[in-house]
Amino acid sequence: MQLDKVKAFEFVFEMAQHMPLKKSSCVNKEVPDSPLLHEIVGMNPLPYTKWRKRQTGCPRAQQRAGEALSISAQLDRLIRQRGRDLRLRQIERKPAVMLVNNLIKDLLKFLKENEGHSFFRDVSVFTSGSYYELVKINKPNEFDIMLKLKTPQLTWMALEDYNGLFYRVSLCRSTRSEIRSFLLEDERTISSSKVIKEMQRLVHKFMNTHQVHAGDGCWVICKNRVNSPAVTLAFKKHKDDDIELSVDIVPALEVSQGWPEAARSGLDIDKWLGKKARRKFVSRPVYFVPKRPKWRKLSDHEKESWRISFSHIEKEMIMFHGNKKTCCETKPNECCRKLCLRLLKCLFEGLKNTYPKELEPLCSYHGKTAFFHNLSQRFEDSLWTPGQLSHCFMRLLVDFEHAAQIGSLPHFFIPQFNLFSPASFPKRSLLFLANSLREQRELGLPLLRAPSPTPALCCTPPLQLQSEEISQQQVTLRKNDTKAFVICIMIFTCIIIFLTAYVLK
Repeated sequence: MQLDKVKAFEFVFEMAQHMPLKKSSCVNKEVPDSPLLHEIVGMNPLPYTKWRKRQTGCPRAQQRAGEALSISAQLDRLIRQRGRDLRLRQIERKPAVMLVNNLIKDLLKFLKENEGHSFFRDVSVFTSGSYYELVKINKPNEFDIMLKLKTPQLTWMALEDYNGLFYRVSLCRSTRSEIRSFLLEDERTISSSKVIKEMQRLVHKFMNTHQVHAGDGCWVICKNRVNSPAVTLAFKKHKDDDIELSVDIVPALEVSQGWPEAARSGLDIDKWLGKKARRKFVSRPVYFVPKRPKWRKLSDHEKESWRISFSHIEKEMIMFHGNKKTCCETKPNECCRKLCLRLLKCLFEGLKNTYPKELEPLCSYHGKTAFFHNLSQRFEDSLWTPGQLSHCFMRLLVDFEHAAQIGSLPHFFIPQFNLFSPASFPKRSLLFLANSLREQRELGLPLLRAPSPTPALCCTPPLQLQSEEISQQQVTLRKNDTKAFVICIMIFTCIIIFLTAYVLK
């Protein structure tokens, strides 16, 4: 039954590409005029990995994939050149890292000396995010810092309707430790809202005492984002200047009692990184961050829920990404895996800047998840040599486009949770994303091109002569317009006088 739905979707989607286009009422973009396509996008499709396996023997899918991967010499040069341009410069990395390291060092010192709440005294730092995963693009301007909070033994219960992504976290037994201030009325459940509010209060207090060297700039606290588990600090050269870099500080509960049941069926890396690596990862602790679901009508338990995080595992998988341990240790053993992820992030950034409202749900984590699925399917190092960069990136892009078409992108650690479900990614935005990706692929990835530099303003004699000629033409046109206007007024006046004289007679 599921396979029939997928075949039906393929047929309707191919027909939609040849349908007349209409203007969408909510987005400034043309979309195929097919209500059936909207219904099929919202269906519950096959999981991404099973869909990939069943499509292997489909001649139509193989033909379409072959057409998508026909890479011209011009597109190949564009992908390679853009990949080189995305790497961070050492001259920009060093001052940014020094600023962030000094900030975190002073913050830890402040928390350890804090007398208000001893619960935050024993925190430890874990770095995560694209910069520390070595896949940051363009500039080193975003840093993610996780503050691990020590807790007594915990127990958790998955919330319904979220397939193992959000949890209610509680203490196994009552306690008299400092965590009591962050418990709900039952004196067992840990309140995520109380933890994040206390984190915000402490950071505000810290910023009143923290000072940057004179003339080096200043740190400011950004406005709290809805449903964000982070307290964001931004660095500016001057208070009225634009933000140069930002740091997200996220409190997290560390849990060492094993992984939740929903996560034990995920992490499909046996063929890619090996069974031994998977056993090592599963033995690691997991983290819960104070982030609640995005749904509008939340119950009391959902408002105090925690989202599970595997950022420490993701960081290690990206840094040590080879099927063999020798991958990327020396130049002859280099691969293009991380470069493909950088290019996908660059394309996402271009799409988000071009269509900020239509693609508001899209984020870099969608690309990272598709990247992990791609690595687990194409696990051999010989498939990722630097000479195959264009082919590997286009393969990753086509796979992500197919995931958007069928509306299925399972969480890599929790396969039951679909990142492209209607609750997480609205149907209209998902259809717009699929059409935008297809358009970019067919046009040769125009958003991947680096913006051309703005020409310097200069006053050369030829430009002056040209401007003078243009101004003379404008004056002549204005004079002609004035003469025509006067003639019209005179004719109109003569007609009125003639009609008046005729009436009086």
